[in-house]
Amino acid sequence: MMIKYIYIFSLLLIANSIAGQQVTKSTYGDVLLKNATVHTVTDGTLNNTDVFIKDGLIADIGNNLSAGRNVTTVDCSGKHIYPGFIDSDTRLALSEVSAVSLTNDFNEIGDLIPHMQALTAVNPNATAIPVTRVNGVTSVIVAPTGGIFPGTASLIDLIGYTPEQMDAGFRGVIMNFPSSARRGRRDSRSDEDIKKAQDKATKKIDEVWDELALYHKIDSAATGNSKAHIKYQPEMDALLPVYRGEFPLMINVSKDKDIEAAINWVTKKGVKAIFIGVSEGYRVADKIAEAGIPVIAGPVLSVPGRAEARYDVAYANPGIMAKAGVKVAIRTGDSENVRNLPFNAGFAATYGMGKEEALKAITINPAEMFGVADKYGSISKGKVANLFVSTGDPFEMKTRLTHLFIKGWNVPIESRHTLLYNEFLKRSPGLED
Repeated sequence: MMIKYIYIFSLLLIANSIAGQQVTKSTYGDVLLKNATVHTVTDGTLNNTDVFIKDGLIADIGNNLSAGRNVTTVDCSGKHIYPGFIDSDTRLALSEVSAVSLTNDFNEIGDLIPHMQALTAVNPNATAIPVTRVNGVTSVIVAPTGGIFPGTASLIDLIGYTPEQMDAGFRGVIMNFPSSARRGRRDSRSDEDIKKAQDKATKKIDEVWDELALYHKIDSAATGNSKAHIKYQPEMDALLPVYRGEFPLMINVSKDKDIEAAINWVTKKGVKAIFIGVSEGYRVADKIAEAGIPVIAGPVLSVPGRAEARYDVAYANPGIMAKAGVKVAIRTGDSENVRNLPFNAGFAATYGMGKEEALKAITINPAEMFGVADKYGSISKGKVANLFVSTGDPFEMKTRLTHLFIKGWNVPIESRHTLLYNEFLKRSPGLED
């Protein structure tokens, strides 16, 4: 059996090195994009406007900008420029083939392992990365799954040869809030058993937080050599920045009653939190808004969680929360199909959120939630040049990207899909006798 798995894994590695490879290399240099419709997100839409990319940053935005020596000029007349999209919760680059366990690295053993860093497991050569980029997604959160505290998520840019090169500077500890819901259709537990499991998990979280409060006092009181005598507890060290409000706690919670319980817990503990999933946020949107907790909603392309719910509740959920005053980001929660982020946003826009708010939900809103809005999330002077040029509205499936920039690198619009398409479009040798 082990030989079989090794054989399958070897084939996957070979296939990845051949089919997943980017043939055309990205290039780096100063680029002037001319005469485009620029969707800045934060400063409105600018017609017939130029964007100058220099040293990996957006150096200037304006009309009739002139290019100096060694500057590549691109005529974008009739085209649109958008900031790169941000998917706020994925398993991208942590999983290659979901059915093959050897290619999945996002779930470790244990309930209390916040010190496990998702960034260290990122595969920069994942086949799904270029597939994702060609739809305008330039940055994603890579997050672990598993126990109560399964690890720490990171924001990465989708370019680089190592995880460190891809690192975009944000960390967030993940917590799975105790759930009152069933795990699926095959969950045969009684209501009483579900309640016991939820109470046990809640008690465990409170015990961890009490221990963390004590650890914080000891660590704060320790100075100089005395710090060396503190017992090494990596899980407490990982949670300390959360306790002190330096990192947000990213809490997975979905059902309305669980959301209310999570709000009460966060308020009581004084935690800086971001809610993830929030599939029934539409039922308690006012309470989330009152608590001032931002949410990462989605996937939008989903089905109702209740038999009696309307068919479109998943589509309408982000818009209902946004209208209630909640800051909303949108996620796919996926690994292979993160490329569908703009279409998740497009459905949210159509079902009540509106195009402007839906665009913010995959650009500036997540950038603000993650504390990187000074670098990401909009077309603004001085920000990182994560942007793309398109033929039209990126929420429309007929739209195509013509140019893509990540950290100022001009990334080819190329992926395994485009390579296969071009290979078989005009087969040679063909089918002729």
